[in-house]
Amino acid sequence: MSTTAIVILNWNGVDFLTQFLPTLITHSGGYEIIVADNASSDNSVLFLQQNYPDVKIINNASNGGFAKGYNDALQTIQGQYDYYLLLNSDIEVTENWLSPLISVLDRHAEIAGVQPKIKSFHQRNLFEHAGAAGGMMDKNNYPFCRGRIFDYVEEDHGQYDFSREVFWTSGACMLIRASVFHELGGFDESFFAHMEEIDLCWRAKNRGYSFRFEPASTVYHVGGGTLPYESPRKTFLNFRNSLYMIHKNHEGWLPGKIFYRLLLDGIAGAKFAVGFKFKHVAAIIKAHFAYYGQLGSLSKKRGYIIQLRNSPTSGGRFKGSILFNYFVKGIKTFEQLDKKRF
Repeated sequence: MSTTAIVILNWNGVDFLTQFLPTLITHSGGYEIIVADNASSDNSVLFLQQNYPDVKIINNASNGGFAKGYNDALQTIQGQYDYYLLLNSDIEVTENWLSPLISVLDRHAEIAGVQPKIKSFHQRNLFEHAGAAGGMMDKNNYPFCRGRIFDYVEEDHGQYDFSREVFWTSGACMLIRASVFHELGGFDESFFAHMEEIDLCWRAKNRGYSFRFEPASTVYHVGGGTLPYESPRKTFLNFRNSLYMIHKNHEGWLPGKIFYRLLLDGIAGAKFAVGFKFKHVAAIIKAHFAYYGQLGSLSKKRGYIIQLRNSPTSGGRFKGSILFNYFVKGIKTFEQLDKKRF
């Protein structure tokens, strides 16, 4: 029988722990719950010690962000569990949320990770931005979701209530094989936060693994708990990390793909400028220079990934441009995309 650890990465999130931990304990069927604390300055650890002595605490030495925080925590429990359920502290789980996810990995050895349906905590009829009904990737390596394309979030009316392969699963709530996580060396710590789970999934797909969405499980996500969606810091991380990810994982002619992506980023910057969001323009420029400064390191990582590439999987890849479909054709939902392009 497989063993699973639910691991919550926490940084100054005592309010979320207070709000969501009771429901998690109620609906998690005795599975071990671990809180990995990223050197919080609030009273998160004391709160857990006083109120939830059965919850295991891992004290990380520093706040290294999402990527390093999870890497440090999971390294300390390596070899003890078959699966890790990576869970944001701002998520409300529901009854029988975990067993459908575990069942997917138990039944399919080729699947490395699976995510539930992720809906908005505050607008419960809507999907949530970070993950929705599973992550996809277009031909220019722009990630999007079934249920969320760019800033347009759909209402859930059962349109995605079937299990299917996706390109990536959300780090907000992801069940992943411990063996695969450690085989890949965990998250890339240079990302700090944002898109590290997409990079991890892409690296796993380069080794022949696949990922899945399972609608029999539903959770509700507050979202934007660490960085608001309109934060220039988030813009910087998203643009920089997207370039990092493409450089490492793109299978085709890299210079051409990067040059084209930089042009598209320039258009995005112009759009921000027209909206007088100059801090976001500066964030994109900063992201580009940060990328240039890491070319040597990224090229070494790319070489390592290419060396270990083995029967890559392409499920969840959209062979069209999501930018063209969204901004030119006016397509706002996944259902409207040409299914022949997948």
